[in-house]
Amino acid sequence: MKMQRLLLAVLCMSFSSALWAQAYPNRPIRVVIPWPPGQATDLAARIVADRLSQSLGQPFIMDNKPGAGGQIGTDIVAKAAPDGYTLLAASSGPISIAPSLQKLPYDPLTNLAPISVVALNPFALVTFPTFPAANAREFIARLKAEPGKYTFSSSGTGATAHLITEFFNSIAEVQTRHIPYKGSVPALTDLMGGQVDYTFETIPSVVPHIKSGRLKTYGISSNHRSAAMPEVPTIAEVTGLEFNIGSWMGYMGPAGLPKEIADKLAAEIQKAVYSNEVKERYTPLGMDQIAQTPQEMTAMLRREQERFAAVIKKANIKID
Repeated sequence: MKMQRLLLAVLCMSFSSALWAQAYPNRPIRVVIPWPPGQATDLAARIVADRLSQSLGQPFIMDNKPGAGGQIGTDIVAKAAPDGYTLLAASSGPISIAPSLQKLPYDPLTNLAPISVVALNPFALVTFPTFPAANAREFIARLKAEPGKYTFSSSGTGATAHLITEFFNSIAEVQTRHIPYKGSVPALTDLMGGQVDYTFETIPSVVPHIKSGRLKTYGISSNHRSAAMPEVPTIAEVTGLEFNIGSWMGYMGPAGLPKEIADKLAAEIQKAVYSNEVKERYTPLGMDQIAQTPQEMTAMLRREQERFAAVIKKANIKID
């Protein structure tokens, strides 16, 4: 009899959980964006949210909470009720990189629940127009020939662009010097002027300068070409190096988010991300379409955190 009551209780809980997921959402959903408006994570989250509002029948309220490299907004969601009505526009910086650089008020792998990645953001290897190399293979050969001579810029120590460049340096076995800046704009300005030799930056930030002739590109950091610059090869295809890296954007919730709700959101995100409308909006931004199950995103987050941790350790990167 005791076993029957226990079984009945479990069945009731499962039935209630299923009904809850079917009824979800029945009120507006808040999406905390830990970056200012117009940043890549903000744009990707809003593009997908527009489709989710249509398919789920509830408004998605976008709430920008920037600060501390994305940590402030991320921590808000980590401490929110796990009911599916507070979600995070998550990204590489505060989730995959920051844990290896500083003490955080949250643990990305235990205080947050993965839902789905919504976009990948490959980077482009760029130099000033007169750099004396015809392609990525020649570029690497020149850097190898004179260790320590060449410099690369980034938007700041520990930034995604910095780590991607360090990863490239490691894979290509070159030794160069890092010149950090306070933001991408001054880093690219000095690169165009020849004060530094190269960098990796997001495709939207460099496309106008490449088209105008102020920058030259040697390739894309992902293992497939970008729809925004289909004529530009990947670094992997030119050099043969196993080089495939970029930043990611996605949706997460607080830990304890019911599986039924996470699965429902992931299914709707997949429909949204692979729609023609989203593709058309992603392409000018240099973003690649991708969607995952919560389980796939969980595995990806562990891999990305381990990979960036290894880059940080090998390059001995520290921030004040």
